[in-house]
Formats: sequence, structure tokens, C-alpha cells
Amino acid sequence: MSDVLLEKSIEEVEVQHELDTCGLFCPEPVMMLHNKIRDMSPGEVVRVLATDPSTKRDIPKFCNFLEHPLLLQNEQGNQFVYLIRKRI
Repeated sequence: MSDVLLEKSIEEVEVQHELDTCGLFCPEPVMMLHNKIRDMSPGEVVRVLATDPSTKRDIPKFCNFLEHPLLLQNEQGNQFVYLIRKRI
């Protein structure tokens, strides 16, 4: 988890970007996330929405490999929600 969660609750995290990958399947969600992160400024947060269950594995691995803090990984019905902060 990121240091931001020690400072404030997840509800208080400011999200600057949204990425809706619902209906897309591996590898498209991670490819789109990679492109989105590249265009973001360090420290900004993106909320990713997905329906592909493989994102439960792929997005945390992406974040770990590229050292982007994964602030939230949540499942809401058939939708997966992620909050990712671009590394500084």
C-alpha cells in the first residue's frame, strides 16, 4: 500500500484521471493503462474501471514492476476498480 493511505482515507484521495476499460480483455486494459500513465504527471492518480477478471492479476503486477503505487484494488459486482498513483 502507498503512504497516502497512512495520511488520509481512500475516499479523500484526489483522482485526476479516469480510464474505463470495461468490455475489453487482456492485454488491452494494461496496454491502455500504460499509455495513460505515460501521459500523466508524477504523483497524479488514475481510477481504472475494468470487467476483465485477469486485471486482478495483471494490474498489480504492472504496478509492482513499474513501481507505481496501487492505492486501491476493489471488486464491485462484475466491475473491478483500481486507484493507481504515478510514481514520483
